[in-house]
Amino acid sequence: MDREISRREFLDGVTVMAGCAALSSRTDLGAGSDAPTHGRGREPSRPARSQGLQGDTPDSLSVSHALRDGRFWERAGTPRPTRESYDLVVVGAGISGVTAAYTWVRRHPGARVLILDDHDDIGGHARRNEFRPATRTGPLVGHGGAHSLYAPSAWSPEGKGLLADLGVDTGRLRACVDSGLYPGLGMHGGVFCDRETFGAGTDELVVLRPGKTTSQWVAELPVAARARKDLVMLFDHPPDWFPGLTDEEKKRRLAELTYTGFLRDVCRVHPDAVAFCQTMSSATWAYGSDALGAIDAWAAAGRHAFPGFAGLRLDRGKPSAYNSPRAARRWAAGDGDVYCLPEGNQALVRMMLGRMVAGFAGTTAVEGITTTPFDYGVLDRPANRVRVRLSSPVVLVRNDGAPGAATSATVGYFDGDQVSTVRAGAVIMACWTAAVPYVVQDLPAEQKEAMRKAVRMPMVCATAQLRDWHPFREAGVHRARFTGAYWVTAELAPPISVGSYRCPKTPGEPINVHLVHAPAVPGMAPRDAAAAGRRELARTPYDRLEFGVREQLTRLLGPFGFDPARDIEGLTVNRWGHGFAAGYARPWDAFYPDGPFPADTARRRFGRIAIAGCDVMPGADADAAVSAACRAVRDLEDPASA
Repeated sequence: MDREISRREFLDGVTVMAGCAALSSRTDLGAGSDAPTHGRGREPSRPARSQGLQGDTPDSLSVSHALRDGRFWERAGTPRPTRESYDLVVVGAGISGVTAAYTWVRRHPGARVLILDDHDDIGGHARRNEFRPATRTGPLVGHGGAHSLYAPSAWSPEGKGLLADLGVDTGRLRACVDSGLYPGLGMHGGVFCDRETFGAGTDELVVLRPGKTTSQWVAELPVAARARKDLVMLFDHPPDWFPGLTDEEKKRRLAELTYTGFLRDVCRVHPDAVAFCQTMSSATWAYGSDALGAIDAWAAAGRHAFPGFAGLRLDRGKPSAYNSPRAARRWAAGDGDVYCLPEGNQALVRMMLGRMVAGFAGTTAVEGITTTPFDYGVLDRPANRVRVRLSSPVVLVRNDGAPGAATSATVGYFDGDQVSTVRAGAVIMACWTAAVPYVVQDLPAEQKEAMRKAVRMPMVCATAQLRDWHPFREAGVHRARFTGAYWVTAELAPPISVGSYRCPKTPGEPINVHLVHAPAVPGMAPRDAAAAGRRELARTPYDRLEFGVREQLTRLLGPFGFDPARDIEGLTVNRWGHGFAAGYARPWDAFYPDGPFPADTARRRFGRIAIAGCDVMPGADADAAVSAACRAVRDLEDPASA
């Protein structure tokens, strides 16, 4: 509480003070962990090693919230020109923003580029979490958000071109994963049924071992007898719920329902069966089955997920026109997701910046990017042609003159004390699209309205570093889905070894476990669920998040010898209030698939200002971010696109 209050925090008032109090609520995480650091005192060269609350922290959001609420300019003062001039300024240092800069520099080798971001690290919600266990040689690396390349064989030409340019071969990435490690140790997926959801006397962990019949594992669930019968029926022998309808008519009916609505109103199964399926979509879609479209649940149905569709005998030779773009991509893909190295998708960002900023990375090769040293201190040197300025929220962007005739733009950012401005030949907004109208205030009203329809689903990704993983081995699981708890999944780090980095191979070694919380409030449309969940997340202090991790891991693994005080040696919670872009999906977006689409209006170039970010595709994956960046670069180079 004696921490000095910065001007940035003053601007956000009481909300930030509450957040700062939460940040200071730290408990001792045991020997072997790096001491947590926050705010301006952080060592600039190693942001990934900072523990505690990361991501959308009060410090990173305070200025943007003050701007949104109309309070920022009351105290910000007059902007101060820095006399800096760049060919391109990019707002946002996530995958889309860094790709935009990378693409621009490849097209214009001598260009000067500035990347601005309000967070203290690069990558957007693609974060690297790093721990230094005392019993391990070298770091233990994990991800704090985006971790996979989604169906890369179906990526756009721009996305595939970027991977090829960076030397990222998805086949080689697959070979880095020891997919047989956990099954070879008798560890499989599981479902943790909490006593609160089903009114049972105890919790129940059900291990989904290969060879178990549906009847066998369903018999272990602490649900009503009728719910067991209903689940066996849904998985093994569901009827044709829409007899007499054609294939197209059945799919149209599914497009009008959520998956929960399908189970409740069409299949009429017991409420316990509905509750068992609620979190099946949460980790992937950032909302539960109550918001997932039944047509997309059909597309993703598998052995242990989204049952009830087999009796419809729908044609799976191609996607339905009503399937969301995310679900439809599965049909075009010849492969599934590919883990993008231990640190996840931030590896792509580091590889690009390593090529643009001399001295930032020891190597940009795939085999060495995980373990190479990084020097954040070189990112904003005046001599750089490409500069990256973190913890610098952008507060104004305007064309210098009428949009149709302007040849430059002015960009203002808050440096912690005052608003500083730079001149730009062009600007690419690669941030959350819904925030752009507060920064580019003279946008056309129609475009502002379209931008405000961009939905970002909140997500929380926790990485806990464990002393060892004997309890997981004893439990027989490496991943568990929770049916009704705060964290919806807990999963041991994927066994990836690349270059000199080696994943833990034996249960006696330290390991990371990743947990996901989907804050979207059940019972609402995704847009409303996201807003309500974001508000609740903002009121949740760090110590409650930490306690939740400890409590859930103990309930899952306590019977197998787990002790949170002894076994959790480090913890980083990555909070993403404005996380994954929600693509268009039925039944919520009645205009889909015929259009017109708000994103088409939102991404229009406005003078020397172009719009990137995955929101304007829209899509919640790296390919969407890359494609949007490349389109923004083309828009600025094509005068006819204004």
